[in-house]
Amino acid sequence: MKINANSLRVNNVIQHQGQLFKISKREHVKPGKGGAYIQLEMKNIKIGNKTNIRLSSNEDVELAYVENKEFQFQYFDQDDIIAMDMNTFDSVNINKELLGESLPYLDEGMTIMVEYCNDEPIAVNLPDQINVKIDQADAVVKGQTATSSYKPAILTNGQRIMVPQFIQSGEEITIKTDDFSYVSRVKN
Repeated sequence: MKINANSLRVNNVIQHQGQLFKISKREHVKPGKGGAYIQLEMKNIKIGNKTNIRLSSNEDVELAYVENKEFQFQYFDQDDIIAMDMNTFDSVNINKELLGESLPYLDEGMTIMVEYCNDEPIAVNLPDQINVKIDQADAVVKGQTATSSYKPAILTNGQRIMVPQFIQSGEEITIKTDDFSYVSRVKN
Protein backbone atom coordinates (compact mmCIF):
# COMPACT_ATOMS: atom_id res chain seq x y z
CA MET A 1 0.00 0.00 0.00
CA LYS A 2 1.41 3.40 -1.00
CA ILE A 3 1.53 6.05 1.71
CA ASN A 4 2.72 9.66 1.73
CA ALA A 5 6.05 10.27 3.50
CA ASN A 6 4.32 12.76 5.84
CA SER A 7 2.11 9.94 7.16
CA LEU A 8 5.00 7.66 8.19
CA ARG A 9 5.41 7.00 11.90
CA VAL A 10 7.98 5.32 14.14
CA ASN A 11 7.65 1.48 14.07
CA ASN A 12 6.07 1.48 10.58
CA VAL A 13 7.54 -1.15 8.27
CA ILE A 14 8.25 0.05 4.74
CA GLN A 15 9.63 -1.50 1.59
CA HIS A 16 12.65 0.41 0.30
CA GLN A 17 14.96 -0.75 -2.49
CA GLY A 18 13.40 -4.22 -2.39
CA GLN A 19 14.03 -4.73 1.35
CA LEU A 20 11.93 -4.35 4.50
CA PHE A 21 12.88 -1.62 6.98
CA LYS A 22 11.42 -0.69 10.36
CA ILE A 23 11.41 3.05 11.11
CA SER A 24 13.16 3.84 14.41
CA LYS A 25 13.32 7.68 14.13
CA ARG A 26 11.34 10.17 12.07
CA GLU A 27 12.00 13.89 11.79
CA HIS A 28 10.21 16.51 9.71
CA VAL A 29 12.78 19.09 8.56
CA LYS A 30 11.95 22.47 7.07
CA PRO A 31 15.19 24.19 6.06
CA GLY A 32 15.47 27.91 5.41
CA LYS A 33 15.93 27.34 1.70
CA GLY A 34 14.35 24.58 -0.35
CA GLY A 35 11.42 22.33 0.35
CA ALA A 36 10.58 20.40 3.51
CA TYR A 37 11.64 16.80 3.80
CA ILE A 38 11.27 13.77 6.08
CA GLN A 39 14.46 12.33 7.59
CA LEU A 40 14.12 8.63 8.52
CA GLU A 41 16.41 6.37 10.50
CA MET A 42 15.53 2.78 9.68
CA LYS A 43 16.70 -0.72 10.54
CA ASN A 44 16.86 -3.46 7.93
CA ILE A 45 14.72 -6.31 9.24
CA LYS A 46 16.73 -9.13 7.60
CA ILE A 47 20.31 -7.87 7.99
CA GLY A 48 19.91 -5.65 11.05
CA ASN A 49 21.97 -2.70 9.80
CA LYS A 50 20.72 0.87 10.17
CA THR A 51 20.39 3.41 7.40
CA ASN A 52 19.19 6.99 7.02
CA ILE A 53 17.15 8.26 4.10
CA ARG A 54 15.66 11.59 3.17
CA LEU A 55 12.26 11.75 1.47
CA SER A 56 10.55 14.79 0.05
CA SER A 57 7.26 15.66 1.74
CA ASN A 58 5.20 14.77 -1.31
CA GLU A 59 6.97 11.45 -2.02
CA ASP A 60 5.09 8.14 -1.65
CA VAL A 61 6.59 4.96 -0.15
CA GLU A 62 5.39 1.36 0.02
CA LEU A 63 4.03 0.53 3.49
CA ALA A 64 4.33 -3.19 4.30
CA TYR A 65 1.39 -5.01 5.84
CA VAL A 66 2.24 -6.08 9.41
CA GLU A 67 0.03 -8.47 11.34
CA ASN A 68 0.20 -8.84 15.13
CA LYS A 69 -0.46 -12.26 16.63
CA GLU A 70 -0.75 -13.16 20.29
CA PHE A 71 1.41 -16.02 21.59
CA GLN A 72 2.23 -17.57 24.94
CA PHE A 73 5.91 -18.24 25.56
CA GLN A 74 6.55 -21.91 26.39
CA TYR A 75 10.31 -22.59 26.57
CA PHE A 76 13.76 -22.00 25.05
CA ASP A 77 15.17 -24.35 22.39
CA GLN A 78 18.80 -23.52 21.45
CA ASP A 79 18.58 -20.40 19.20
CA ASP A 80 14.77 -20.28 19.24
CA ILE A 81 11.93 -19.70 21.62
CA ILE A 82 8.91 -21.98 21.43
CA ALA A 83 5.59 -20.16 21.68
CA MET A 84 1.97 -21.26 21.38
CA ASP A 85 -0.46 -19.38 19.13
CA MET A 86 -3.34 -18.34 21.40
CA ASN A 87 -5.92 -18.77 18.60
CA THR A 88 -4.90 -22.06 16.98
CA PHE A 89 -2.87 -23.59 19.88
CA ASP A 90 -0.08 -24.46 17.42
CA SER A 91 3.52 -24.26 18.63
CA VAL A 92 5.98 -22.22 16.57
CA ASN A 93 9.74 -21.62 16.68
CA ILE A 94 10.80 -17.97 16.73
CA ASN A 95 14.41 -16.78 16.60
CA LYS A 96 15.65 -15.40 19.96
CA GLU A 97 17.33 -12.46 18.20
CA LEU A 98 13.92 -10.89 17.49
CA LEU A 99 13.59 -10.14 21.21
CA GLY A 100 16.77 -8.06 21.38
CA GLU A 101 17.30 -6.52 24.84
CA SER A 102 13.99 -7.98 26.07
CA LEU A 103 15.25 -11.58 26.04
CA PRO A 104 16.32 -11.76 29.75
CA TYR A 105 12.86 -10.53 30.81
CA LEU A 106 10.97 -13.32 29.03
CA ASP A 107 9.23 -15.65 31.50
CA GLU A 108 7.50 -18.98 30.98
CA GLY A 109 3.77 -18.52 30.33
CA MET A 110 4.16 -14.81 29.42
CA THR A 111 1.88 -13.46 26.70
CA ILE A 112 3.90 -11.94 23.84
CA MET A 113 2.94 -10.18 20.61
CA VAL A 114 4.71 -11.29 17.44
CA GLU A 115 4.74 -9.00 14.40
CA TYR A 116 4.49 -10.82 11.07
CA CYS A 117 5.26 -9.42 7.63
CA ASN A 118 4.83 -11.66 4.58
CA ASP A 119 4.13 -14.62 6.93
CA GLU A 120 7.55 -14.22 8.57
CA PRO A 121 8.09 -13.03 12.17
CA ILE A 122 9.94 -9.70 12.24
CA ALA A 123 9.66 -8.63 15.90
CA VAL A 124 8.62 -9.93 19.31
CA ASN A 125 7.15 -7.54 21.88
CA LEU A 126 6.66 -8.15 25.60
CA PRO A 127 3.69 -6.66 27.48
CA ASP A 128 4.03 -2.92 28.20
CA GLN A 129 4.73 -3.58 31.90
CA ILE A 130 5.99 -6.70 33.66
CA ASN A 131 6.67 -7.74 37.25
CA VAL A 132 10.23 -8.66 38.25
CA LYS A 133 11.89 -9.57 41.53
CA ILE A 134 14.86 -7.75 43.10
CA ASP A 135 17.75 -10.09 43.92
CA GLN A 136 20.14 -7.49 45.37
CA ALA A 137 19.64 -3.86 46.29
CA ASP A 138 22.09 -1.57 48.04
CA ALA A 139 21.21 -0.45 51.56
CA VAL A 140 19.74 3.01 52.04
CA VAL A 141 22.40 5.63 52.74
CA LYS A 142 21.40 7.87 55.64
CA GLY A 143 20.55 11.38 54.48
CA GLN A 144 19.64 10.42 50.92
CA THR A 145 16.01 9.54 51.63
CA ALA A 146 14.80 13.14 51.51
CA THR A 147 15.55 13.47 47.81
CA SER A 148 14.09 11.35 45.05
CA SER A 149 17.37 9.64 44.19
CA TYR A 150 17.73 6.19 42.69
CA LYS A 151 20.11 3.35 43.51
CA PRO A 152 21.28 0.35 41.45
CA ALA A 153 19.65 -3.04 41.96
CA ILE A 154 20.13 -6.46 40.39
CA LEU A 155 17.10 -8.47 39.32
CA THR A 156 16.78 -12.26 39.65
CA ASN A 157 17.44 -12.49 35.88
CA GLY A 158 20.84 -10.79 36.40
CA GLN A 159 19.89 -7.46 34.82
CA ARG A 160 20.75 -4.12 36.46
CA ILE A 161 18.06 -1.49 37.02
CA MET A 162 17.78 1.79 38.90
CA VAL A 163 15.18 1.80 41.70
CA PRO A 164 14.06 4.27 44.40
CA GLN A 165 15.91 4.22 47.74
CA PHE A 166 13.08 2.46 49.61
CA ILE A 167 13.18 -0.71 47.46
CA GLN A 168 14.87 -3.66 49.20
CA SER A 169 16.17 -7.09 48.20
CA GLY A 170 13.44 -9.68 47.70
CA GLU A 171 10.74 -7.17 46.71
CA GLU A 172 8.72 -7.50 43.52
CA ILE A 173 8.43 -4.41 41.31
CA THR A 174 6.77 -3.42 38.04
CA ILE A 175 8.92 -2.12 35.18
CA LYS A 176 8.24 -0.71 31.69
CA THR A 177 9.51 -2.95 28.90
CA ASP A 178 10.25 -0.14 26.44
CA ASP A 179 13.14 1.25 28.53
CA PHE A 180 13.25 -1.18 31.52
CA SER A 181 12.61 1.58 34.03
CA TYR A 182 10.98 1.31 37.47
CA VAL A 183 7.22 1.97 37.68
CA SER A 184 6.03 0.84 41.12
CA ARG A 185 6.09 -1.80 43.83
CA VAL A 186 3.84 -4.80 43.33
CA LYS A 187 1.09 -4.68 45.94
CA ASN A 188 0.39 -8.04 47.56
